Amino acid sequence: KQWYQRRVAITAGDWGNEPDATETWGENAADDNNDWSNNVADEPESEATDIFVFGKWNPGEVQMKDISLTDYVGVKDKYAVYLPHTSGRYSKKRFRKAQCPIVERVICSMMMHGRNNGKKLLTMRILKHAFEIIHLMTGENPLQVLVDAIVNSGPREDSTRIGRAGTARRQAVDVSPMRRVNQAIWLLCTGAREAAFRNVKTIAECLADELVNAAKGSSNSYAIKKEKSTDCDSALIPLL
Repeated sequence: KQWYQRRVAITAGDWGNEPDATETWGENAADDNNDWSNNVADEPESEATDIFVFGKWNPGEVQMKDISLTDYVGVKDKYAVYLPHTSGRYSKKRFRKAQCPIVERVICSMMMHGRNNGKKLLTMRILKHAFEIIHLMTGENPLQVLVDAIVNSGPREDSTRIGRAGTARRQAVDVSPMRRVNQAIWLLCTGAREAAFRNVKTIAECLADELVNAAKGSSNSYAIKKEKSTDCDSALIPLL
């Protein structure tokens, strides 16, 4: 309607009476004096805040004592997550599980023995409680205790079966870093599971005890006893 009225006015000979666009320019002159220092686009990107596992434990404080396992124990930098439930397809390709956060790998290893399969939220809660217990027992960062337990629990030497049918013998071999981490996680979770079976102690308490004892290298740990027995058995077999 306004467009029609404007057109009628122009055709009626009121061409020179149109409002000049420059008349309203001064009204917006104040905009030229605005302070643009608060423009978000001009500000440098702020530093990323530290990511704390379970919102409490800082992975940046963790120190790796065994340099050979650095690439296979994902704790800090790009492996740091608030919640160890990334839903990644780590078993789709060989060695891809090395990129999985180590806390999530322990959680997945706790989901074993049929009745526990797929209960990831349950095992997440178990590990979260275990971390709280570890902090109360030792006063240290539970992530550091977990990494130390994995480093101490992985066997460095093992034996394999060499030969065809009828002439089989055992051969001592070195263990790769990837298998050391895999074995350590399995031994720690198995020891905690067996300790909690038919016991008044909860699985979180048993897992905390297992991790603390393994981090100290104590023989009370199931994983440490198995690791030592594996190394001793392979030591009896001569290398060729």
